[in-house]
Amino acid sequence: MTKKLPYYCILLLLLFQHSFAQQPKKPTASEIYNQIEKLNFLGSALYIAAHPDDENTRLISFLANNTKARTGYLSLTRGDGGQNLIGTELRELLGVIRTQELIEARKTDGGEQFFSRANDFGYSKVPTETLEIWDKEKVMSDMAWIIRNFQPDIIINRFDHRSPGTTHGHHTSSAMLSQELFTLANDPKFEPSQLQFVKPWQPKRLFFNVSWWFFGGRDKFEKADKSKYINLRTGVYFPSLGKSNQEIAALSRSKHQSQGFGSTGVRGEDMEYLELIKGDGITDQQNLFEGIDTSWKRVKGGAPIGETIDFILKCFDFKNPSASVFDLTKVYRQIEQLEDSHWKKIKLEEVKNIIANCAGLYLEAVAEEQSVTPGSNLKVKWEAINRSPVEMKLLALQLIPQNETLEQSYPLKNNLFESETITVKVPKDVPYTSPYWLNEKGTTGMYTVNDQQKIGYPDIIRNLKITFSILVEGIQIPFTREIIYKYNDPVKGEVYRPLDVVPKVTTEILNKVQLFKDKKKQSVAIKVKAGKDDCSGTIQLELPAGWVVTPEYMPFQLHKKGSEKTVTFEVTPPNYATEATAKAIAMIEGERFDHQQIIIDYPHIALQQVLLPAEAKFTRADVETKGKNIAYIMGAGDQVPQSLQQMGYTVTLLKPEKITSSLLEKFDAVVVGIRAYNVVEALQFKQPLLFEYVQNGGTMIVQYNTTGNLITQDIAPYPLEISSDRVTEENATVTFLDPKNKVLNYPNTITQNDFKGWVQEQGLYYPDKWNSEFTPILQSNDKGETPKKGALLVAKYGKGYYIYTGLSFFRELPEGVSGAFRLMANLIAVGK
Repeated sequence: MTKKLPYYCILLLLLFQHSFAQQPKKPTASEIYNQIEKLNFLGSALYIAAHPDDENTRLISFLANNTKARTGYLSLTRGDGGQNLIGTELRELLGVIRTQELIEARKTDGGEQFFSRANDFGYSKVPTETLEIWDKEKVMSDMAWIIRNFQPDIIINRFDHRSPGTTHGHHTSSAMLSQELFTLANDPKFEPSQLQFVKPWQPKRLFFNVSWWFFGGRDKFEKADKSKYINLRTGVYFPSLGKSNQEIAALSRSKHQSQGFGSTGVRGEDMEYLELIKGDGITDQQNLFEGIDTSWKRVKGGAPIGETIDFILKCFDFKNPSASVFDLTKVYRQIEQLEDSHWKKIKLEEVKNIIANCAGLYLEAVAEEQSVTPGSNLKVKWEAINRSPVEMKLLALQLIPQNETLEQSYPLKNNLFESETITVKVPKDVPYTSPYWLNEKGTTGMYTVNDQQKIGYPDIIRNLKITFSILVEGIQIPFTREIIYKYNDPVKGEVYRPLDVVPKVTTEILNKVQLFKDKKKQSVAIKVKAGKDDCSGTIQLELPAGWVVTPEYMPFQLHKKGSEKTVTFEVTPPNYATEATAKAIAMIEGERFDHQQIIIDYPHIALQQVLLPAEAKFTRADVETKGKNIAYIMGAGDQVPQSLQQMGYTVTLLKPEKITSSLLEKFDAVVVGIRAYNVVEALQFKQPLLFEYVQNGGTMIVQYNTTGNLITQDIAPYPLEISSDRVTEENATVTFLDPKNKVLNYPNTITQNDFKGWVQEQGLYYPDKWNSEFTPILQSNDKGETPKKGALLVAKYGKGYYIYTGLSFFRELPEGVSGAFRLMANLIAVGK
């Protein structure tokens, strides 16, 4: 027998249920007790900043674990413009990684995560530029939506809204918008279309979280008068968790692995400083919620609920948490009867999880396969076990989003495992699994999300779920679980993976940038991958007029799910310089498939499937190269080696520990990857050999490093000091300081046109001091700033050349910017 669920119930279940894509946590009795304490606190705090890793995890952990407040972090961006210390993913793929790192951080410190649609387009020096590129009105709308949904009693800004130009423009903008929205979110005339889902909301207080950063150093901060700030003692120890607040915060902070923010936990006294910006003052500096009713009395009809929870806490049996289930079901029924929809929704979810945890109720739905296509059948094994004497019965399984109920009748006896395999029909219109904010093309500053109710939601939305309807002590309670996939690994043991909805086939142009240095035809390889058994059709390469592709299309046949085939087309470029977007398109019975499947798999985050348009950039450019063999020493991770191969060089990835004088002799140039002198310890011991290579006639090209934590100060054969100077305006006018220099003339004549079409930023972390042996080649600056001359420095050393550059080749080459190819070819050829 089947029943239908109302559509609005399905939507709520899709957006507000927690993800179980990784192994579900099984809390201890002490952790359950903390959950019950949190159930008894009705207060919320929202921390606001610009990027992943901007948040103060010590304060978030303190509010979540000590105050027991519902604590959220709103990061306006997903960190797409940062660098990547663990892999080569940049831009939107790095944003996916950093999104998941924030989600894992919140799982650790007890907070919740939110985002706006703002895109981290790269470093911005002033908030005026930031807000123009972001689209201020849309970001404010998103922030208002999140504030109205979350309903924070207090808001805490990481940054100071009164100091534009002193820090990243994104940072200051986050604070400026936050203080503006403090009252604007409560104005029904602001974004009135939102009010069909939410109501206006007025927070009670707005704070600025003061830090030593804003004083120019820890020593200055230590000496500063901090009596005018709220001095909040956060160095607490949680005996039930066995950790200090700082230790929890460090574990959370260390989830930001792509940015190298591993942190060591500390113990003992600790202090956070807060400045009240708006709202009522407080007299008790240890209570940011002073004067705010955070008990159940703040909700109409809620007082009896608080009394029941007080009784549960008083009588909680740490050896037998299931003894609290009867009273917890009473709390569940009381909350169900509330009129207040906000706290009702939040606390119903909390109490359901607590009931399951107290009873050791384990519910799971496991798919037979890790991926599935729309419209297909999927075998799912459900499992239910009640590990307590509490009376329970499985009444029904509700399939989401099919809106279908399967009646069941399984008494769940103490510690008796119940399981069954069912066949689930996947809806034909179920969306593919991919980050929803990447489904439509955005702008430089904003992602495109047109569904109001998705805005702010942190994660990929996974649609296939099962709700277990369980009768607990006579009360019917729904527990929703995502359908997941798991398997046993001989080394790792039980491994959980999310269930992904995939297209019948995906395509991929193997070279994301194809460089045509002349009008000769080149081979272009396209891979097609099956998402199901028995896929056959045709594949074609789509290019604009002027490009010739042969053959017009090619057939493919794939018998097994997951199998792949690579086909090759011949492409003849136009006889003039141009750039084009190539698209790989598969056709199956008239249906078009044009997405590439990208799998991001790192051990510290859940596996991610990203579906992006199967495209590549084809560049027809007049690029002449000299030399053949290039050694590349990887740093923090980039895709420059692939770009060098596109230019026709033979590239060897050279590990520093393998460097010898005889090995270096065979290379025409040695190129050092981004931030290598920040992250590759072994390089400090090989500098003498690299400098000897240059002295004997070699060419060494070093790309940018940051100012802090250099593994050696001797990164160059002559003194050179790195600064934080950068040119963030990628279209900033470039002046040639030494126009006759070989790197501007051989083998390609570099002109102003070669600096057109650059992306994100022109360059970063330029040196600002160098010895006279260096010749500065280029000069440029952002609007209103002094000229910067450190973008490209060339020095003769012995018979060879040493080159240091902060130009963003690591962004420009993978984007197929023709001028970057031409300039890099000249740098490599300087000694020829």
